[in-house]
Amino acid sequence: MHKDSKRREALLYHAKPTPGKIQVVPTKKYASQRDLALAYSPGVAEPCLEIAKDVRNVYKYTAKGNLVAVISNGTAVLGLGDIGPEASKPVMEGKGLLFKIFADIDVFDIEIDTHDVEKFIETVKNISPTFGGINLEDIKAPESFEIERRLKEELNIPVMHDDQHGTAIISCAALLNAVELAGKKMGDVKMVVSGAGSAAIACAKLYIAFGVNPDNIIMLNSKGVLKKDDPKISEMQRDFATDKNISTLAEAMVGSDVFIGLSSGGILSAEMLLTMADNPVVFAMANPDPEISYQLAMDTRKDIIMATGRSDHPNQVNNVLGFPFIFRGALDVRATKINEEMKKAAVVALAELARESVPEQVNIAYGEVKLIFGREYIIPKPFDPRLITVVPPAVAKAAMESGVATEPITDWDKYKNELYERMGSDNKIVRMLTTRAKTDPKRLVFAEADHLDVLKAAQIVQEEGIGVPILLGNKEIILELMKEIGFDADVEIIDPKTEEESERRNRFATSYWESRKRKGTTFYDAEKWMRERNYFAAMMVNEGDADALVTGYSRSYPSVIKPILELIPKAAGVSKVATTNVMMTKRGPMFLADTAINPNPSAEDLAKIALMTERTVRMFGLDPVVAMLSFANFGSADHESPAKMRQAVAFLHENYPDMVVDGEIQIDFALNPDMLKDKFPFSKLVNKKVNTLIFPNLDAANMMYKMLKELDKVTSIGPIVLGLDKAVHVFQLGASVEEMVNMSAVAVVDAQVKEMRKKK
Repeated sequence: MHKDSKRREALLYHAKPTPGKIQVVPTKKYASQRDLALAYSPGVAEPCLEIAKDVRNVYKYTAKGNLVAVISNGTAVLGLGDIGPEASKPVMEGKGLLFKIFADIDVFDIEIDTHDVEKFIETVKNISPTFGGINLEDIKAPESFEIERRLKEELNIPVMHDDQHGTAIISCAALLNAVELAGKKMGDVKMVVSGAGSAAIACAKLYIAFGVNPDNIIMLNSKGVLKKDDPKISEMQRDFATDKNISTLAEAMVGSDVFIGLSSGGILSAEMLLTMADNPVVFAMANPDPEISYQLAMDTRKDIIMATGRSDHPNQVNNVLGFPFIFRGALDVRATKINEEMKKAAVVALAELARESVPEQVNIAYGEVKLIFGREYIIPKPFDPRLITVVPPAVAKAAMESGVATEPITDWDKYKNELYERMGSDNKIVRMLTTRAKTDPKRLVFAEADHLDVLKAAQIVQEEGIGVPILLGNKEIILELMKEIGFDADVEIIDPKTEEESERRNRFATSYWESRKRKGTTFYDAEKWMRERNYFAAMMVNEGDADALVTGYSRSYPSVIKPILELIPKAAGVSKVATTNVMMTKRGPMFLADTAINPNPSAEDLAKIALMTERTVRMFGLDPVVAMLSFANFGSADHESPAKMRQAVAFLHENYPDMVVDGEIQIDFALNPDMLKDKFPFSKLVNKKVNTLIFPNLDAANMMYKMLKELDKVTSIGPIVLGLDKAVHVFQLGASVEEMVNMSAVAVVDAQVKEMRKKK
């Protein structure tokens, strides 16, 4: 992508449809005058009086206990330097977004217009009654040290400067595991730290807390090794200065066991790497370009244990593994501080989590056969769902044991269940799906690439590494549109109607005619249809010229699905093709079927649709819990519709006893666990979280998913076609760019799964 196009895309993302990335959403009813009278005057006076009696009641009656301030003065924003408080606001909003999606913590971002340390501290202290915690961000050193120290001393809520401690906590967890795998001990390793800013100093201090000998640490800034006799270094840096007779990075690297990079890209050469001790540990964490490239390091030393800050290599040191979960644990016990014991607890929890068996959904998300503790897996993955149930409890326990918790937790099982429930409010499944697609991108045909939005989706798919686009349509129009949006990648463009495609058209027509000649199709018909892009595209997939196909943006669903069903064979054992939509609801992803193809499926059809949908749910890395829906509950109505659902359930219970499925059941009972347990305690769905809904007919399923999409603005992926032998999927007419990108990821992952099944 052209730099200007990338810049435009970033600006549009932050500007449209609403400026910024976060908003305030009411959590109470406000429909009636009675509601408003309770929300504000006169009803609001009652909680005010209760808080006035006992200030601790502020946690009971307000959002303070789940509200963190992300605060900066814009003096050290990313790699951009001192660009001012207003210019730092997009970063602070972004941090707020991460707090919310990973740990369900609400955030106000606060940008303070001062370079004066005392004024900054005074401002934060004055606004602190609003918040349950303070996350300091992008404040330059050495002022950041003093600001954090003072605020931790003078406030009674958790304060953490994530730029310092986030990287320290995550990298320390990785270091513990790496040193063990290298067959060494923390107290013995010789360490080189490239970088002498706040993050580097915080890292070094935490490593020392876990046993590294400070005399074994050599720290460098941009000018070379920190020396005790250098009057220009800060007091914080002086703790890591040396009087050894070495001055350069090359000299420091000789015989070292560990390299910690928090500086700039490309400064560590292969020659330097070769001078390290056996089984060297190298954490090259500069972003986006590490101190030494992953590939160069791996090619240079076969015995290396390597980590970077990048997501496209093993062992990513990513702060999102830390700060959301650390604050979550601190808030949940109303800690007055985030102290060293809590940070160390987070380190140990992360290190130990990497040693445990990895859930299948994490393997699926990262396209791995099996992630296992070792040189290429020393730290958990950001999408590991166990993080929220492992790190916050460890932090909360440490807060309690160190005496800074004011509301101790007594029921840990209940607390972990509450944490797990917080995971349902975001789009993790979309990110997991996209990540998995990137592990093995497939050739993906966009059959309507001469439409601007389709081309934009193809551009994102190509640039994000989700797939390898093949663009079908009028070549002249496609090239003109590509120029307009800055899509300058070398991608294959095909116009099925042109003379240059005559050989392939004839080959496809012959193959198509052979399969349809006894079903009323003439060779002339076959030749004619191969000029139509959906037929041509489907044959590309059938004949192995592509791995997957997406289409349907510009035409009605029935007209697009017809050639697909004619050309693409059904998967082995499948008699009925169906579809499912994934809806990203507040309670988590919900799979709805059949949303697009079968108007009135029989009991047998419904059982097969449920089985195909269950397999798709597993493809997304989730455990399916299936409700067979009706207007009746478990035989309460003698009618054709609930009867067929009942028959389908009986078939599934008899033939697939391990499948978590039940019905017929009304949708409110399926989604309300308390109602279900109270009225129907015998159901297989009791104490389960239903995530898959099978509807009795197309009317119900189609209307339900479209209603959710329009009324609640729920993100939808689909309709995902079930039961075909090839990865072919059809957009809804007029789908958004985002929806098409998501469906493209589905098509790529579907192609991956089908390829693996055929190899078995």
